[in-house]
Amino acid sequence: MTTLGDPVGTSTLPAILGGPRARQDDYPVWPEHDERDVEAVARVVRSGRWGGFPFPGPETARFAERFAALQGGGTAVPMVNGTITMEVAMRAAGIGWGDEVIVPAYTFQATAAAPMAAGALPVIVDIDPETYCIDPAAVEAAITPRTRAIIPVHLGAQMADMDAIMRIAEAHDLIVVEDCAHVPGAAWQGRGAGTIGHFGSFSLQSSKTLTSGEGGVLLCRTPELARRASSIIDCGRPKDPAGIEYTQGSNYRMTELQAALANVGLDRLPGQIAERAESRAYADRVLGSVPGVRILPADPRMTIPAFYRYVFAVDPDRFGLDHLQVTRALAAEGVPSWIGYEAMHRYTLFQPQTTRLPVPTAFPEYFRFETMSFPEAERAAEREAVWLDERIFRAGTDGVDAVVDALRKIQAHAPAIAGHLGGAA
Repeated sequence: MTTLGDPVGTSTLPAILGGPRARQDDYPVWPEHDERDVEAVARVVRSGRWGGFPFPGPETARFAERFAALQGGGTAVPMVNGTITMEVAMRAAGIGWGDEVIVPAYTFQATAAAPMAAGALPVIVDIDPETYCIDPAAVEAAITPRTRAIIPVHLGAQMADMDAIMRIAEAHDLIVVEDCAHVPGAAWQGRGAGTIGHFGSFSLQSSKTLTSGEGGVLLCRTPELARRASSIIDCGRPKDPAGIEYTQGSNYRMTELQAALANVGLDRLPGQIAERAESRAYADRVLGSVPGVRILPADPRMTIPAFYRYVFAVDPDRFGLDHLQVTRALAAEGVPSWIGYEAMHRYTLFQPQTTRLPVPTAFPEYFRFETMSFPEAERAAEREAVWLDERIFRAGTDGVDAVVDALRKIQAHAPAIAGHLGGAA
């Protein structure tokens, strides 16, 4: 076990320079799977009811009920993925053409793309450097008469400041769609992620901590919003008791095969959350002992710390390497890591201005990215952020110790590694 200030590894040559790996064994695989998954899928195959029609099928309905119970409220509407969930939330709330939706500058491109699909305008704001989540002060400063919604993103191992976000939303009568792709099972002050705002959007994509390969689920605050969302994803079919409330919809239904895998994943999730949380608490104590490493402090209001990736910051001036160099050196040590997202206005996956889609065509002033500046998001995306794979945190304290030892070796030999990598960073 690593102890604070322990110099283990500092005299050993880093693996990127020919030394031994800090982590000799592979970390646990993801997704976890066993015969329960095989039997669940086989059961659906044998039933002959594979798809999503009629909606919801029995596996899908069971998953929706169980997921809402896990999060502690709302009505869950399973869907095809965790981007459609945010678009559907916009449409169910009546948000559309020319409405503004505030999104953070540091998140996956889907957070900004989804409002556009509903005809709304993403308004990008900066992040809090302590959490890398949306900055409530930046949200408030961005509100105009056209603002209709906020999409706070619970990022990595953090949750956005939902107390501040909800105060702002209530003061300005705004819809809040929590992007919860990273935090199924998490809670804020005892309330499940996705139940605090009007909607909670979750992804079940293959790398997420609750996965069905692909898929998503939208938690809706009220039954009325859930009926609208269900109609939109089921080709507009009515979901009201009288069967008369049609919508303009599409086929965004989850399949029974996906729902079966998601139900097995729900069986495992509480144990996985507890396992990761224990390792995260240990990482919070020991990672900060490495010179030039800054921990993003855990907010005590996040009362169930479920998470997707553990994110910390390196100070390139003090550590001696930037985050890209660090992640390359960590990979050589057998530690899976990543530099994270690009800042939204510089994101290679977010190119609305290159299309003829209606929103950027009609409102080009919202997409002049060359005039935008988000210093905190740029610092995180271009210099600081290191994302550790969740697999590390299912390997106990030994898994975290390997990260600490690797970082100490890398930091102690930073000039040599910089020279080895040359201009690669």
